Amino acid sequence: MANWRSSRLALIHGQMTAAEKDLVMQSFQQGQTQVLVATSVVEVGVDVPNATVMTIEGGERFGLAQLHQLRGRISRGAHPGYLCVFADPKTEESRQRLAAFSETTDGFQLAELDFRLRGPGDLFSGRQHGLPPLRMADLVRDTAILEEARRDAQALVADASAFRQAEFARLRRMVAKRYGQTLEIADVG
Repeated sequence: MANWRSSRLALIHGQMTAAEKDLVMQSFQQGQTQVLVATSVVEVGVDVPNATVMTIEGGERFGLAQLHQLRGRISRGAHPGYLCVFADPKTEESRQRLAAFSETTDGFQLAELDFRLRGPGDLFSGRQHGLPPLRMADLVRDTAILEEARRDAQALVADASAFRQAEFARLRRMVAKRYGQTLEIADVG
């Protein structure tokens, strides 16, 4: 067994070009690189069956979905995998997130908990956590009514002549004002 002094190391991070990342990953997949030091850029799209050990530093800084994705990068082959998460959680939310992560590997359960803890973010921006721009509804508690409202809105948009009716003029103006630039729409009618 090779000791750490003779291990072949490589580094991969988001500032590298796609071609540079591809070369590093190819070397790792072929076993030319034994230890890959990486940022979370390896969260998705990495399929190296012989990758069996992963260490995550600062685990409290990651969301559950991201931790779950990272965990999925190991144990893809015939050998068991080991994941070490080092964390220093300073908030109750961080402690809950890490406890849930250590208790289950069910991605759906983790996604639901992450949603409840961090919120869904803003659907029309790059913000990935926090409260949504809803003033009255709670996306978890009010799922049924929100699904009904979504169906009604889809039906209204599908029937362009109905949406142009005078009774929807205020709604058209509000949608255009609030989401016009984001959705690249203008007031219709």
